[in-house]
Amino acid sequence: MAQRILRVDMDDLKVKEEKVPDKYKNLGGRALTSQIVADEVPPRAHPLGPKNKLVFAPGIVTGTGSPNSGRLSAGGKSPLTGGIKESNAGTPFARGIARKGIKAIIVEGKAEKDKYYLLKLDESGGELVDAREWLGKGLYQAFQELHEEFGENIEIAGAGIAAEMGASNAGIAYTDPEGMSSRYSGRGGLGAVMASRGLKFVMAEEPEDNNVEIKDEETFKEGKKKLAKALAEHDVTKKDGALYTYGTSVLVNIINESGGLPQRNFSTGSDDMSAEVSGEKKAEEIKKRGGVESHKCSPSCIIKCSEIWTKEDGEDPVGVLEYESVWALGPNCGIYDLDTIGELNRACNDLGLDTIEMGNTIAVAMEGGLLDFGDGERALELMDEIRDKTSLGRILANGTEFTGKAFGVDRIPTVKGQAMPAYDPRPIKGIGVTYATTPMGADHTAGYAIAPEIMGVGGKADPFDTKKGELSKGLQQATAAIDSSGYCLFIAFAIMDIDEGMEGVVDTVNGVLGTDFSVEDVMQFGQQVLETEREFNKKAGFSKEDDRLPEFMKEEKLPPHDVVFDVPDEELDSVWED
Repeated sequence: MAQRILRVDMDDLKVKEEKVPDKYKNLGGRALTSQIVADEVPPRAHPLGPKNKLVFAPGIVTGTGSPNSGRLSAGGKSPLTGGIKESNAGTPFARGIARKGIKAIIVEGKAEKDKYYLLKLDESGGELVDAREWLGKGLYQAFQELHEEFGENIEIAGAGIAAEMGASNAGIAYTDPEGMSSRYSGRGGLGAVMASRGLKFVMAEEPEDNNVEIKDEETFKEGKKKLAKALAEHDVTKKDGALYTYGTSVLVNIINESGGLPQRNFSTGSDDMSAEVSGEKKAEEIKKRGGVESHKCSPSCIIKCSEIWTKEDGEDPVGVLEYESVWALGPNCGIYDLDTIGELNRACNDLGLDTIEMGNTIAVAMEGGLLDFGDGERALELMDEIRDKTSLGRILANGTEFTGKAFGVDRIPTVKGQAMPAYDPRPIKGIGVTYATTPMGADHTAGYAIAPEIMGVGGKADPFDTKKGELSKGLQQATAAIDSSGYCLFIAFAIMDIDEGMEGVVDTVNGVLGTDFSVEDVMQFGQQVLETEREFNKKAGFSKEDDRLPEFMKEEKLPPHDVVFDVPDEELDSVWED
């Protein structure tokens, strides 16, 4: 089956199948979502208005069975940043649509007010059916009911209660391998874009035949072997390595010891209590409770950095507690109890909220006096405000910057309206350059400078050195390419240190597409994606003045190193100046 694009017209409630235009044939994932958004969405359009569109696109190698190839991009104009957005997720849903031969799903128009639909994908395309019976229901329950009605083998993408409110912090939830709503395109409010179209769910059953065409099987197989070998050898990605053993939360102790783990709304960079929520502590608890360790987020994963967290009695599984989620809902809020963090994470998954943004939102609300730092019980009550769609709940669901302004807070850790992840940029300068200059708003995954600055992967960079423009730019280019390929970003640890691993990535992409890209072409490909995104943002009204960190980070010294973010504006501007 030739690849195809599905165009979902929510005005007329029709699903149309289109041939893939030549300009899109060698694109996938982020490259494809960003290009379609740039081609079809007016940059000044209202993110929740009729002219915005939501695009789903599996990566180039997604569905092939190559290791860690189960990624999906969602894209649109962000309600949170006002700019272009791509949010990447690992989920069986990605493989489900890729193996149907779907290159992209473009959701456009708006259904009649208060009407919501479920898009059922099948071999002939898809149909839209009424989904109003699931309005106001948590996503754990909704996903379970969808499985009961349509079968255990379906994979789901869904917009939650937060999205129904048009909240800027609403993500898109996807099924994990157990069918729970724990995998997310979390950042940027794309769940609100989905729900504002009138689309509540997308549902796909993986076909018996894999319709991902591999044009050069021999090149693909050789590349697959090279990449698998590199992942099996590298200390970070190998079996029984750091990620496999402790999950992404292995970083809690590492970043805390570096003085860069933000505590209590970015007021200090370390706290001895953080060890209570570390990856080591979490792994110990999971063993006691009978949860699942070394879990994969999608069928092709071999790194297995995920897990399933449960309550003490082993019941009520949450899904994974990622490093970013543990930090945001934990130390950043002065909360050092994994059970409380687990319940806050469960509430985010259930409501359809990005955990990074929500944790920052609660911390800023704490700063503003709505509750005390460390008050986990009250933090959980605030999640119920969102569930009940109260006025306070609506403020909180619109994110960190909105909430900070509502409560008169001046320490608001955002860039382009999006909250910062779990690395304070004052003692780790390179990640700060990425936060400032990525088109996506504050986003660690856009150019993960932590790898060389803290972990010594891909070389070693002094985290206090202010000359980080070139480092960040190179990482952003490489990341844009990986996000387009369909591979998990965590392969970067291996391919940055093992040349054969990078060759394997390029070979598998060439095998699928029938192209002859070289390793040297990767950075240029990534640069083209970034230029598309930056041009959209420029037309939307962004300038270099938006590529800046908050004022307080330039003025307030962060303990324990007592440093500020002192990267000159000229260095930030150098990332994108010719």
